[in-house]
Amino acid sequence: MHKTITGIKGTFCAAIISLGANLAATNVMGAVTAELFGRVGDEKVEIYTLTNAHGLEARIMTYGATIVSLKTPDRDGHLKSVVLGFDNLDAYLAGVPYYGATVGRYANRIARGKFTLDGKGYQLPVNDGPNSLHGGDKGFDKRIWKAQAGSVAGNELQLTYVSAAGEEGYPGELTAHAIFRLGDDDSLSIEYRATTTAATPVNLANHAYFNLSGDASHDILSHLLRINAERFTPIDATLIPTGEERAVAGTPFDFRVATAVGSRIGQDNEQLKLGKGYDHNWVLNKAHGKLGLAAVLTDPGSGRVLEVHTTQPGLQFYSGNFMNGKPSGQGTVYAYRTGLCLETQHFPDSPNHAAFPNTILRPGETYSEKTVLHFGTLKGGAT
Repeated sequence: MHKTITGIKGTFCAAIISLGANLAATNVMGAVTAELFGRVGDEKVEIYTLTNAHGLEARIMTYGATIVSLKTPDRDGHLKSVVLGFDNLDAYLAGVPYYGATVGRYANRIARGKFTLDGKGYQLPVNDGPNSLHGGDKGFDKRIWKAQAGSVAGNELQLTYVSAAGEEGYPGELTAHAIFRLGDDDSLSIEYRATTTAATPVNLANHAYFNLSGDASHDILSHLLRINAERFTPIDATLIPTGEERAVAGTPFDFRVATAVGSRIGQDNEQLKLGKGYDHNWVLNKAHGKLGLAAVLTDPGSGRVLEVHTTQPGLQFYSGNFMNGKPSGQGTVYAYRTGLCLETQHFPDSPNHAAFPNTILRPGETYSEKTVLHFGTLKGGAT
C-alpha cells in the first residue's frame, strides 16, 4: 500500500443561484455545477457536473461517489457518454450493481468474509456466494458522501464519507475522500485518500462500466484492450485468488498487445469458465505508488481511446459477464456484455494472502491512491 501523510484541500466557496421553483438550487463554482438528483429518506443526493475547455463533461453524484455519465468526443467530435449510468436516483436505489460507484471499504472479494488482523478475527457480511464483495451489504457505493467543490488546477470535486467503527464488520472509524478532477488535457483523475482510528483493511476503487462506442446497444467484444501486465492472479470456483501469480504468455489472459475483448473469451480455458469470462486481477508492470500505465482501451468504430494510469498495483478486468438486461431509468436496458470494468485496485482477498501487496491501514498513516483516465481518439489522440 502506498501511504503518505498528506492534507486535503480546504473547503471551497460556492455561489448559490436560484433557477426557479421547478429546479433545485444550483451551486456554481467555476466550471463545477450542482443540483438536486433525489433523496434517500430525508437526505439530499446531489449531482455535480464538471466540464473542461473542450466540452468534456463528467456528472458525479454524492450517492456512492458515483460517475453517472462521462461525455467524450468520438473521432468526428460527437460527444456521448462512455460509461453506463442511469437518469434518475431510483434506478440506483433499486439495486443496480455498482455502476460507476466508489466501492469500499474493501473493493472486490474477501474469502468467506473473514480475515484476521493483529490476532483478532473479523466476520464481514457475505453477499456474493460464500464471500464478501465490495464492502458488504451496504458498502461505500450505497452511502451518501458529502461534497466540496472548487476549481484548483482544473475542475475539482471532493467527496467525503466517514465510515463508523464496526460498519459492515470493519474495525476503526475510516474517513475517506474521493477527489475527482477534470483536466483540460481531457483526463479525469480520481484520487482516494483515507485515515483510520484503528488498523483496518482498505481498498478503494471506481466501478465504472465503460462502453467507448457511446451506444449501450453495442456490446464491448470488439473493443481492443491492452493491459500492461505479464501476470494475473488465477481464481477458484468462488472467484477468490488462489494466491498464485501466473504468467499470461500463451493464455487468453495475454493482453500485452492490443487484442479484441471477444477474440478469446469463449475459449476452452478453466479460468475463463470459472469467471464466466474475464473477472480477474492483473499484476501491473509498474512500481506500486508511482503513476504508471495500466491499460489502453480502444473502440475502432468510434475512434475513442482510453488510457488508464494508476498508482495501484492491480487491475481487475471484468467483461460484463453477469449483466442481465434489467430495465432501469427511462427504459434503459444494459444487456449482456455491453460494458466492461477496468478497476484499478489492490488484489482481491489480500488480507488473507501475506504475499499480496499490503492493504492494512493503521492510525497515523494515510491511504493515498490515484487513477487517471485520459481520453483521446485514433485520429491525433491518445494511443
